[in-house]
Amino acid sequence: MIDKTTLWTVIAGIGIGSFALRFAFLGLVGDRPLPGWLLRHLRYTAVAVLPALIAPLVLWPPATGGEPDPARLLAALVALGVGLLTRSVLGAILAGGITLYAGLTLFG
Repeated sequence: MIDKTTLWTVIAGIGIGSFALRFAFLGLVGDRPLPGWLLRHLRYTAVAVLPALIAPLVLWPPATGGEPDPARLLAALVALGVGLLTRSVLGAILAGGITLYAGLTLFG
């Protein structure tokens, strides 16, 4: 167990850091137009962050003890393929979810 002082210090630090990050964009820059080059780079934030969040859950899923699972790999590939072909986020999510459900049913 972690002691209460360390826990509350970490919680306070994370809260202050989160506030500072948001304040930097909303409080300091919120009323000014951003330069074009920065807006172009910010457009790719979700494209960079989402795969970094999803890849570990597909390649080393905690549900299987960190071992790659064929059902999850297949669902990720189907979702990627549907997303690339249709350019539909909801279509990719639904196709991946259906494939994951079917894969877990078939592969166990």
